Amino acid sequence: MNELLLARWQFGATTVYHFIFVPLTIGLSILVAIMQTAWHVKKDPVYLRMTKFWGKLFLINFAIGVATGLVQEFQFGMNWSTYSRFVGDVFGAPLAMEGLVAFFLESTFLGLWIFGWERLSPRLHLASIWLAAIGTNLSAFFILIANSWMQHPVGIRYDAARHRAELHDIWAVITNKVALVTIPHTVFGAFLTAGLFLVGVSAWHLLRGNETAVFAKSARIGLVVGFTAAVATAMVGHVQGEIMTEVQPMKMAAAEALWNTTKGADFSLFAVGDVSQGRNKVDLAIPDGLSVLATNHIDGTVEGITDVNRDEQAKFGPGDYKPIVPLAYWSFRLMVGLGFFLAGVCLLGLWLVRRGKLETSRWFLRLCVPAIILPFAANSIGWIFTETARQPWVVYGLLRTRDAVSPNVGGGTVLMSLVGFTLLYGVLAVVELRLLARYAKAGPPELTQEDLDGTAADGAPRVPGLVY
Repeated sequence: MNELLLARWQFGATTVYHFIFVPLTIGLSILVAIMQTAWHVKKDPVYLRMTKFWGKLFLINFAIGVATGLVQEFQFGMNWSTYSRFVGDVFGAPLAMEGLVAFFLESTFLGLWIFGWERLSPRLHLASIWLAAIGTNLSAFFILIANSWMQHPVGIRYDAARHRAELHDIWAVITNKVALVTIPHTVFGAFLTAGLFLVGVSAWHLLRGNETAVFAKSARIGLVVGFTAAVATAMVGHVQGEIMTEVQPMKMAAAEALWNTTKGADFSLFAVGDVSQGRNKVDLAIPDGLSVLATNHIDGTVEGITDVNRDEQAKFGPGDYKPIVPLAYWSFRLMVGLGFFLAGVCLLGLWLVRRGKLETSRWFLRLCVPAIILPFAANSIGWIFTETARQPWVVYGLLRTRDAVSPNVGGGTVLMSLVGFTLLYGVLAVVELRLLARYAKAGPPELTQEDLDGTAADGAPRVPGLVY
């Protein structure tokens, strides 16, 4: 069996599955903290009910995300030992920071938040959710620094004799130009996901006339956050396109199925290509659009697949340095298309809010319920584009994917673990969806006086549980 292909499928499957939960966790952590802050400031019980309802869904998603994320780290040593030896000196710093700083904040203060509703003072309890949310976002920060280094390796010395990268400048790794645009792009995408999650779940309840005060306000927050995040994601994505053109010209060329270097290159909307011949049979395009995206100039020059492939052959030796062009082309379009569609949905919703018709526009509410899945799809497709369009490199320009796999792990072993992980993740998916659906349909909890003042009738602190 082809060990490399199986190892790639296994890592790809576990990564995409894990990344389903990550954006919602990142975005929802901050939104729950904002809701609790609103309760702390305004003392409006609606915000407290919102905090408890959305906080419960956040906890369910967080738990599954942690469980699936651990599997990825094991795979570095199991299936990708050569890769681990190559990048270990570089990855040690950001991943140690992620574990010692970010995950410590995340796990410790989330525990205090869960069990501290009546044990901590209101200010300390509020600080707990904010520190947990900061930890969640810091965790993403350090992991994206590591991934961005794979896209654009900087701050290292390459030891050819030992065939490994050695860290030389940690500040250069942290301030990597790819990381500086990838981090906000990912975080804004997470807020778009969380915003649409609020809108979709709220729409389900509003269609049934459930808890209108809670879910009308939640939907408004989701629409504002979703639209703002969609616009910000697009703006950062434009800058990301310029940097990608600079550091990975092949990725940009493949994303546009641009075969030959062109000045004033068109942005392709729909193309049917012939990869073997290096040309497009059909190409519906916006004149000069790609040059604007890639260089910020209408007559900018963008390198084509054929020319970049030839240059990389001269630089790195014989071989084919093209990724799977149709996959890069269509995944890029799906990611961008879904982003613009979701921005339109949020803008339409805000227009209905302005006219005072959000709760009564049943056609729009019906649209919002299935739209929950679209930002998750956009995030996953964007991740697939980022990783597959970098091929054949696992560390761009330094280590090819075929050279990164573990040399002593047989195909049968990888296949068995792939089947096992697939079955396990299938079970976890059912558990996650059933838990989210169950508690989302249940609605926000009713509040007692103890919830409002944090003490029992006799003045003693209550013993809280996970389901509050």
